[in-house]
Amino acid sequence: MNRHAFSILAGCAIVVLCGCATHELASAPASPDSPWQPSQTASGEIQPGRAARHGLLMPPGFTLPSNSQIQVRPPDTAITAQAGHAYGLAELIDIAQSANPDTRRAWDTARDAALAVGITRSTYLPRLTATVVGGYNHTRNNGDNPSISNGGAAGDAFNGGVTSFNNLVGGVRNAGSGAGEIQTVGLEWLLFDFGKREAVLAAMRQGQIGANILFTAAHQKIIYGVTIAFYAHAAAASRVRWLEQALENARRVEDAAQARLKHGQGTIVDATQARQATAQTELRLVQAQGDVENTYLELVNAMGISPRTRLQTENVSDRPLTLDDTRLSDAFVQQAVARRADVLAAYASVKATQSEVTAARSEFLPKIFVTGNVAYTTGRLALSSVPGVGSDSPPTLNLSSNALSSVILGGISVPIFDGGMRAAQLRQAQDRADSASATLQKTVDASVKQIVAAENALHTSLSAYSASGRLEAATRTAFDAAYAAYRNGVGSIIQTSMAQNGLLDATLSHSDAYYAALIAAASLAFSTGSLDQAPAEYAP
Repeated sequence: MNRHAFSILAGCAIVVLCGCATHELASAPASPDSPWQPSQTASGEIQPGRAARHGLLMPPGFTLPSNSQIQVRPPDTAITAQAGHAYGLAELIDIAQSANPDTRRAWDTARDAALAVGITRSTYLPRLTATVVGGYNHTRNNGDNPSISNGGAAGDAFNGGVTSFNNLVGGVRNAGSGAGEIQTVGLEWLLFDFGKREAVLAAMRQGQIGANILFTAAHQKIIYGVTIAFYAHAAAASRVRWLEQALENARRVEDAAQARLKHGQGTIVDATQARQATAQTELRLVQAQGDVENTYLELVNAMGISPRTRLQTENVSDRPLTLDDTRLSDAFVQQAVARRADVLAAYASVKATQSEVTAARSEFLPKIFVTGNVAYTTGRLALSSVPGVGSDSPPTLNLSSNALSSVILGGISVPIFDGGMRAAQLRQAQDRADSASATLQKTVDASVKQIVAAENALHTSLSAYSASGRLEAATRTAFDAAYAAYRNGVGSIIQTSMAQNGLLDATLSHSDAYYAALIAAASLAFSTGSLDQAPAEYAP
């Protein structure tokens, strides 16, 4: 092939290779305002590449195909098998800790952190590498001799004689081939590095501590999430019960208005207003029933089970509340902050970054190492050296056919100049350590704020519960009096309706304040890092 043809072929190859990179644009959406048509299998699974021109096609618009390989989880059979059983909060939390995917992800993260410590510890041990190389060797000498210069006239005469001899015999051609294999065992051992591995190991151990803390934090978040969802669902169910009772009161008033109208003691306006009050209560009841379904979905989602699972929850509406106005002491707040998972994790991060700074400083110091290998060659291969397999394998040295060779080396590596890379890495480690310290301080401040806010919310909700209880008692008395007066023909429908609405609002406020106090108590326990050992004075 001449040079011109080779240039044409090379140019065509470059054009083809360049076109391969941009060719994949055909698998991207054609334009920003048109739907994407993916390539898919018969089951609807999306595959890489451009859309096929045959088979299933994507429906018009921006609707993606349904992948039949993705299955919705069925209802939990262990729960559905206990139909009629009312689950308490402790039972739901126990189910959530086993079923919620967040606990498994946190567990996997903690295990990965433990394995990272083991990987770091393995750097203290020597590394052994076994390599087997087999091959075929072929040599050929076409008789060409290198020019030999001996200097002056004598050299020229010798060269001329050699040339004449080669021309006479037509050149000497030698050829040979052979096959064989080489087995090697390589050794690498870093003996001393002035504390770098120790610092890296310390950083990894702190990372493992942080991962274990976050594993506990994941469980705390699940407990808190299930608790809040449980009380929110209980509050919604309580509203339904109170609205059902309010609907009965409204129908009683409506019946009284119809009776008075039938006996000529009332007016059509009174009857119409009574029917209006009943319809308004029915509307609020329907909305409350929808809230029950929504809060139930939030509960099963917090538990991590299938939303299609149906279960009954325990009624906790009659639980007594402690109304003592006790404040948290500074010592208790200090202890609570020091045991919070986010604070402990931030502290572990500070310790880890400090160890990283130590490791970065050790890069400026020398390292003492030992390396070597043992090699055995068989067959008719004649090699002076064989490179190791992989970037981390040491090369074999001094190999010859059918021979055993070995070498062991010891040395010291002293870094001299690297363009400022180690200095930049040290500065980065110091910046990360400074940032981790600032994060720890911010986390502590945020924790104190959260504890104080949760404490204030608890006291506010307890005060609201106490006040709403007195209001409910007063409005109930007012409604009973107004209803009795209207039924006996001495009261008005307006006063009765106002008393009825006042009783309903007061009852719902008292119920909401009750569950708000339970939620506030759980929030305070969560903020102090003691969901399982909340202070007795705040235990609902």
